[in-house]
Amino acid sequence: MAIISTYVFRRRHYERECISRHSNQASSDPSSKSDLEGGTLCFGVPIFSYSELEEATNHFDPEKELGDGGFGTVYYGKLRDGREVAVKRLYEHNYRKVKIFMNEVEILTRLRHHNLVTLYGCTSRRSRELLLVYEYISKGTVADHLHGDRATPGSLPWAIRLSIAIETSSALAYLHASGIVHRDVKTTNILLDDNFCVKVADFGLSRLFPIDVTHVSTAPQGTPGYVDPEYHKCYQLTEKSDVYSFGVVLIELISSMPAVDISRDRDEINLANLAINRIEKCAFDQLIDNCLEYKSDEEVRKMITDVAKLAFRCLQHDTDMRPSMQEVLKELKMIQSGESESENAEGLHDNHQVLESDRPLPSPSECDGLVLLKNIRPPASPISVTEKWASVHTPPTSIS
Repeated sequence: MAIISTYVFRRRHYERECISRHSNQASSDPSSKSDLEGGTLCFGVPIFSYSELEEATNHFDPEKELGDGGFGTVYYGKLRDGREVAVKRLYEHNYRKVKIFMNEVEILTRLRHHNLVTLYGCTSRRSRELLLVYEYISKGTVADHLHGDRATPGSLPWAIRLSIAIETSSALAYLHASGIVHRDVKTTNILLDDNFCVKVADFGLSRLFPIDVTHVSTAPQGTPGYVDPEYHKCYQLTEKSDVYSFGVVLIELISSMPAVDISRDRDEINLANLAINRIEKCAFDQLIDNCLEYKSDEEVRKMITDVAKLAFRCLQHDTDMRPSMQEVLKELKMIQSGESESENAEGLHDNHQVLESDRPLPSPSECDGLVLLKNIRPPASPISVTEKWASVHTPPTSIS
């Protein structure tokens, strides 16, 4: 408790110091009451003037809009020095939005990882509008390629999907090692560059954990279909909450289905619930995208099946039964190299129920060692919560 109190006191003192710096800088600028052309933010991020970003986005031209969501709209822009950028424009300049703004700036300036999006800078906290400036990522989001505007059969082969899983888990493992929980892991927050390399984005909901603290009690926030049901139930945020969300991402990668789809049967609106049903029955070919050569390539078949088993472990109701992100990363690399040990991992018990289709049954090795942990059926991620959702669809920092 003393550790938490000390952490909170130091952070508040630091934020007051930052606000004081903002005030002094803003009052000393004779050119504008709302813009701040020079100096740096207290977290060390370069400050852009509102007028420069307005010019870069052609006055926030709707034609340059990349996406919009619960927090704001993202626009494509080009700076005076020629850099292409994605500019996030927060909807309202109120206390809550300022807090989100400052949180994202603080988190991103602490981190250096090749699979995390780079923050170039932002406007002053006292600018007429709150704007965040990121590197521009050209290939859109993983969601775009799986079940969105860029989705075409065969456009995202298995090798790339597995690489996306590995790079995303690497970024999340790095965050957790740095004491940060992302809290909004989803395919619309995983961007792809020209080489289909991952850039994890959107840290507005992320939480920085004090040292030696295992969880933070906070009202559930995130995106329906991805939110950890245990977090939703107990209001306790942990690193394993990100693991659950990443489990949903893994299922999206092998199925090409969205996390929530109200056109599906009631019990399978949430993709996590659908996946658990299929994996329990070893009905993998009722889950896996036909474009992935699951039936024709034995090596691909084994890798995808192993990823499905790993995803199942991530989706366990009991947080203690989920692997850590570091363990997930290690397992995915082993799957990629053909050295997976998932047959010995906890999962589902071999179930020989007759399936509805007349497809060939999976080989016994696909179901070996699969046991439903503690015989408790994991609940699906909530479709809604009593608290107002902070984001239903977070905009990407990329262009369609």
